[in-house]
Amino acid sequence: MSARRGVGLTPMETRRDVIVQTAVLADELGYEVFALPEGWGLDSTPVLTEIALSTARIRLASAVLSVWGRTPATLAMTAATLHQICGGRYVLGLGASTRALVEGFHDTPFEHPAARLRDVVTKVRSLLDGQPAQLDHAAGAHPLRLGQPPASELPIWIAGLGRQTTRITAELGDGWIPALVARDYLAGWAAELRQMRQTAVPQSPPLTVAAGPLAAVDEDADMAHLFAAGSTAWYLSAMGEVYARSVSGQGYAAEVQAIIDANPRPSPRRMVVPPGAEGVVEQLAVYGTRDQVRKQLEQWNPAADIVTILLPPGLPWPNIEATLRAAAPGA
Repeated sequence: MSARRGVGLTPMETRRDVIVQTAVLADELGYEVFALPEGWGLDSTPVLTEIALSTARIRLASAVLSVWGRTPATLAMTAATLHQICGGRYVLGLGASTRALVEGFHDTPFEHPAARLRDVVTKVRSLLDGQPAQLDHAAGAHPLRLGQPPASELPIWIAGLGRQTTRITAELGDGWIPALVARDYLAGWAAELRQMRQTAVPQSPPLTVAAGPLAAVDEDADMAHLFAAGSTAWYLSAMGEVYARSVSGQGYAAEVQAIIDANPRPSPRRMVVPPGAEGVVEQLAVYGTRDQVRKQLEQWNPAADIVTILLPPGLPWPNIEATLRAAAPGA
């Protein structure tokens, strides 16, 4: 198996004690990255602070913070502070988010998301490099610098999925951390972004790709399938159009539409994957017994630098522990 493994959660996971416990175990098992998202539940930054004080080695990533929920100055200040608390283990993950979250939670028009992403990443990087704030609206103001030591080495990973946002990832990001990319599509897409990066920024370090499948282990393989299939269906039918559009564009439009049609009123506890759409679950998830998941993960090793498993929300702790142990590097 790949020597590099990461683990991530979904925004729907809000059990803070379970989140911290998961990160601590991942640290003990040798995972390289723990990725904590932020949606409409927990503020991820104090939780990452708690995790930083409870772990010793694992890199901690915001995966991801929305470019709409905080100003560039706040993002830079937060990232630099977490960088200090983590002892250099912090990774700032940024993304353009979704219309449903930006408009329905942050009360902000979801207009020109790619342009917003480019603008915020550029301004955050400039502040972390020690440059004055780039001011667009307060023309007469004196631009201030971040009141902390520069943190130019702090990585910025971007969760681009669209054509424009992945171009921004290649040009401005240090890493790519997408969710729900099909196993057979990931390696080719990553190679395309690396070539794009080499063309746009010839002397830059290579782009780090941290991505992987939804993962669930249970002694009863059918139960593990329910966890993985239910989470897949929820993302494709209830999380706005971003994931459905992306997976459809990866060659699974018929399967995605079948899942959407089968779940007209999505509920986290009653998601359905029709038999004809099971192929997309096979591409987006690994599930089953411990040995089955280990075997399935071998197919992901060539696709990413850090194969990062995604734990379904609400997964019981015994299943989380079993999944982490099955997928751990060197398991």
